[in-house]
Amino acid sequence: MTVILDDTNELTQRLAIRAVIEDWVLLRDAGRWEEFEAVWHSDGWMTATWFQGPYLDFIAASRRGFENGTQILHFLGGHTSAISGHRAIAETKMKIEQRAHLDGVEVDVTCTGRFYDFLELRDGRWGIVRRQPVYESDRIDIVDPGTTIHLDRDLLASYPRGYRHLGYLQENNGMTVLRGLPGLQGDAVDLLRHEGSGWLAGSEQPGHRLGDSA
Repeated sequence: MTVILDDTNELTQRLAIRAVIEDWVLLRDAGRWEEFEAVWHSDGWMTATWFQGPYLDFIAASRRGFENGTQILHFLGGHTSAISGHRAIAETKMKIEQRAHLDGVEVDVTCTGRFYDFLELRDGRWGIVRRQPVYESDRIDIVDPGTTIHLDRDLLASYPRGYRHLGYLQENNGMTVLRGLPGLQGDAVDLLRHEGSGWLAGSEQPGHRLGDSA
């Protein structure tokens, strides 16, 4: 659902921003790709454990995975936003759930974190200019409790703490996983907050997108 605003009331703006975040999850996970495009602006940029690049490339990659049976689902929790003129930073608690096979055993990985979104109001519509998830913690569960798996502990420890099980599963299933993404603490999340403050203050770009130098 695209929300066109004719009211500058702050509560109205916050609700419109929240609607963009809700639409992102519902439309993407349902495979409603044409509608999903409407949550982005034309220069929108997405970073995830397995992807970095323009939003249209993200949609294309997500669509291929969806049609090939890749199951990655998102769930939202608490939300806040800071608005400065036609710009905003939104933070939304979230969970990512991926179901896949690991050495022939069906497992679920659940990753808890936040969506950190750079948004802008253009032509009366809020849209995402950059989305950077923050990965805080994760876990792995076996779908059938009668089966077992054996993880390579050294390999598992090579992934960042906030998404090590998710990274382990994704690379086992042929994805290339980015290192150095923001977590609960550390330089990467401190830099992200600094970039968010810059965006609200009028910076030319929404921070340093990892894909720019990858």
